[in-house]
Amino acid sequence: MEYAGLDLLLPSSVYEPAEDSFMLAKEAAKLKGNVLEIGCGSGIVSLACAKVGCSVLGVDINPDAVKCASGNATRNKIKSVRFIKSNLFSNVPKKKFDAILFNPPYLPTSKSEKLADNKLNNAFDGGKTGRKVLDGFLDEFDDFLKSGGVLLLVQSSLNNQKKTEQRLKKLGYSIEIVAEEKFFFEKLVLIRATKSTICD
Repeated sequence: MEYAGLDLLLPSSVYEPAEDSFMLAKEAAKLKGNVLEIGCGSGIVSLACAKVGCSVLGVDINPDAVKCASGNATRNKIKSVRFIKSNLFSNVPKKKFDAILFNPPYLPTSKSEKLADNKLNNAFDGGKTGRKVLDGFLDEFDDFLKSGGVLLLVQSSLNNQKKTEQRLKKLGYSIEIVAEEKFFFEKLVLIRATKSTICD
């Protein structure tokens, strides 16, 4: 597929970019500095960000996604990005980033709804409430974000946007909804959260 001048190859075991990916990629392309993307998938968001001059680290729990994203970086001759396998922050270097990006698996999923392909299932499966991975992310991300840094987070109406906003505000973040997409069964929003140095 092609997106904003990027030529991407997509194996079947990696999440295919959709409206949520495009929404995040468009906003990520406005960032500067050192950027971390959790759940890089095909690399579309990380590459859009690196293309405008950011230094990007993209991580994914799916090894096929890491291989795919790395291949897409080479294919598009983008060098200011690297990809590694990591379950959320487990393998992320202990440093602070100027921005963190995350499009989490947000679909509430019962055992019978899980995909047979476990690698691809990780991209969709948010557990019973749709918050299993998201809440784990919210427990840790603040330790990796610089004072005044930016969090861009995709949030679905299916997994309790209010709870996410409450958790971010409790950590001292100001919240702005910078994009949204409505579908017949859900609404997706892109949260931009920032915390001033006073609160750090």
